[in-house]
Amino acid sequence: MKKSFRKLSVIGLLLLSIFMVSCSSPKTTDAPKPDDNTPPVVAKSEIILSTTTSTENSGLLDYILPKFTEDTGYDVKVVAVGTGQALKMGEDGDADVLLVHAKSSEEEFVKAGHGIERFDVMYNDFILLGPNEDTLNLAEQANKDIVKAFSLINDGKQTFVSRGDDSGTHKMELNLWKEANVEPQGDWYVEAGQGMGAVLQMTNELNGYTLTDRATYLSMMDKLDLKVVVEGDTKLFNQYGVIAVNPEKNDKINHDGALAFVEWMLSDNGQQLISEFGKDTFGQSLFIPNAK
Repeated sequence: MKKSFRKLSVIGLLLLSIFMVSCSSPKTTDAPKPDDNTPPVVAKSEIILSTTTSTENSGLLDYILPKFTEDTGYDVKVVAVGTGQALKMGEDGDADVLLVHAKSSEEEFVKAGHGIERFDVMYNDFILLGPNEDTLNLAEQANKDIVKAFSLINDGKQTFVSRGDDSGTHKMELNLWKEANVEPQGDWYVEAGQGMGAVLQMTNELNGYTLTDRATYLSMMDKLDLKVVVEGDTKLFNQYGVIAVNPEKNDKINHDGALAFVEWMLSDNGQQLISEFGKDTFGQSLFIPNAK
């Protein structure tokens, strides 16, 4: 009996010890279960488009981007700057996709690894504008020879307003001065450092000459006392390209959205919308689609 009692006492002490340890141990709770109503992670739905002021000033983007968003679901944040600045944004990884117009610079951009691939998307042309009275009579004296017109402007020291912003238009202008063997300088040569719309307004106020893309001029001509004095020279061809930025530039780049934009711009739908823009208002397309 004593041995049995002793065994029971030992067992009781063990049970009591286990109970006390369990009571003194901190309570644990089950890990929370995932909420079945938590929305799934979705791809980024906005892209940053760095483009020229001409595509914005002309109204093209306002015309085509709502349809792009409707077709693809991607919203577009537009940053309109000169082509040089747009390419720099791509190089720094601050944009997803570019729509610009300085083909040699664009090809260098891709060759350096900043962009995936460049595609022709549309074109128009550059034109030389001057005051309605055409002070230098360039329309007759230069006819369609844009290099001769630049030489005559330099000879006459008539006010010329330059974009001065490393844009595609500015790059074209500098090439034309170079062909004319002219280094423009002096009070007559005004470097604005502004977009195309602002430069047209400044040229109008100064009663001067300037180089512009045709689309921006047509969209603003009713507010300007300027006219086309030289056009039609093959040197004035103005090609636009679209480039998806290399996603290795920045882990925030929306590469899928950029590729969707490129594909849409080159598609039959995108090209058709580009061809229609301006016809109702100006009787002609402001940009001519030419994707291959």
